[in-house]
Formats: sequence, C-alpha cells, structure tokens
Amino acid sequence: MPNPEPRIFPLGDEALVCEAPPPATLEVQRRVWAVAALARGWAPVREVVPGMNNLTITFDPLEADRAALAAALEDAWRRAGDAPETGREVEIPVVYGGEDGPDLAVVAEHCKMSVDEVVQRHAAGVYTVFFLGFQPGFAYLGGLAPALHTPRRREPRLAVPAGSVGIGGEQTGVYPAASPGGWQVLGRTALKLFDPARNPPTLLMPGDRVRFTVAQVRA
Repeated sequence: MPNPEPRIFPLGDEALVCEAPPPATLEVQRRVWAVAALARGWAPVREVVPGMNNLTITFDPLEADRAALAAALEDAWRRAGDAPETGREVEIPVVYGGEDGPDLAVVAEHCKMSVDEVVQRHAAGVYTVFFLGFQPGFAYLGGLAPALHTPRRREPRLAVPAGSVGIGGEQTGVYPAASPGGWQVLGRTALKLFDPARNPPTLLMPGDRVRFTVAQVRA
C-alpha cells in the first residue's frame, strides 16, 4: 500500500496533529503506532496520543521549535515502517440479542440478514484495537465486515449498560462503563473492560486482536 501523505497542523499553542487521509486502515494505524514510538523519545515532547488515523503530540512551547517538530513528524512518517505485531489475542464472550442486544434485529434488517447471520458474521471477525478513547478502556476496533456496517442510532440512549457490544458505522466496540451512547447494541459481555484495581486497568490495548465468541443468542 502506498504511504499516504499526512496533514500536520497545530492544535493550540502546545500541540501538533499528524493526520493521515481516510480511509482508516490497519496499515496506516500501524504507521501511526510506529511514529508514536519515535516521537516519545523526542526531548521537547510531553505526551504522545495515537488516535484513529492520527497522532497528537504535546510539547513545552518555551523549549520546542514548533516548525522543527512539524518537520520531524513529517520525516518520521515517511521513514517509519509498520509497527510490529506485538498485541495479544483476546476472546470476549457475548450474549447476543434479548435485553442485552436490543438493536440486533435493527442491524439484521438494515443489513438484510437474519439475526443468526448477523451474530455469526460478527463473531467470525478478527478485530484490531486501533486506539482507546471516548471513555477509559473503550477500544475502537477495526476490521468489521462491510456487510455489517450500520449507522448509529438516530436518537442516542441516555444509558448504555457496561459490557454492551455495539456497531457504530464501520466499527464495533464494547462499552467499558455505563454511559450515554448511540451505537447499535448487539449484545453484552460480562468481562470487565476497565478495572482501576487491575494493572494495567484496561483489558485491551492498541494492537491487540479481538475475537467475539457466542455465549448465547436470545430472542
């Protein structure tokens, strides 16, 4: 795959964003991780935050030359290879449908599939954690089959239970904690995605590969 040229722009006076053009792919995301590893070693950099198809660095404006940092980011992007596959494989058992998956039938109707086919296709995928965001431990997973892409709900729910497994557009993911949300909820897992008493507190990390397993399908 050709290396896409990134757009580098300031975010306030103390940050720079390096953003690749869409679409979001695993190859591009691995390059984001590789550049992040390089940038963490730069003296003026305070924090490195990988995102979806982008990377943000913060720095001390009194010590850093923003133009030089932007040039370093551009050079690192061009030189960096893909980050090696170091993530774990994590299985997440899911109870699909029923009260745990109130939008399963909606997704099936949108995708012109049976409920069982949606469950089978969702559980057949191997997903990669692109980055963590939205809430602690929430992993944005790449790799959802195009046939399962489903728009978010027109009206977000005020409360989505912890462990809910959903689809939001081209991605799938799991809510670590109860919160408002607009993803289409297919089911729920009993696994804790975020536990402050655990080290590390997040179950999933960027680069991990996720497989959903079918614990049960409820009508």
